[in-house]
Amino acid sequence: MTQPPAGGDTRLPGDPNPQPTPPVGAPPDPPAASGGPAHPVTRSPRRRPAPLIAALVLVAAVLLCGGGGTVAYLALRDSEGGPGSKEPQIAVDGFVKAVYQERDAAKAATFVCSAARDDEKIAAKVAEVRRYAEQYQNPRFRWTSPTVDNQTGDRATVSTRVTMTTADEKVAEQALRFTVVRRTGWWVCEVG
Repeated sequence: MTQPPAGGDTRLPGDPNPQPTPPVGAPPDPPAASGGPAHPVTRSPRRRPAPLIAALVLVAAVLLCGGGGTVAYLALRDSEGGPGSKEPQIAVDGFVKAVYQERDAAKAATFVCSAARDDEKIAAKVAEVRRYAEQYQNPRFRWTSPTVDNQTGDRATVSTRVTMTTADEKVAEQALRFTVVRRTGWWVCEVG
């Protein structure tokens, strides 16, 4: 019996299958009737949109830094609650006047730096002065012009002497020394 040539037609006469048999080692033909792709599909790895990610990170960084910087500026700008005094002596004079003459804790607090501003302590000091003054007949407080004893950069030491006189000619004096700092203006930070 003779063999058909390699890769040739292997059909026998009268064979009901009219399709030729593919040669040995050849890839099979894709099924045409199944509706699948005619050629095998190879998928390339999905590329990430690197420029888009980089842009989003940059926008987030700008918003965080810009937003954080803005918040810090606004918080520090107004942290003292106002412009402060133009000179250290003016801050001390305003504080002493609010405590001893007007006996107004809220007004005294407007001269105190934010680091030392404790409304309860200021109110307690004003109440103490008020109780002290109530013990005497018609007490009046006056003080010497505040003088700067020492100033280095944004820090100054200011002193004054507070004197109380009464209608029955009693006199009491107290020397006070203040530490005053400059931020948005001059602020009283410590009384000694």
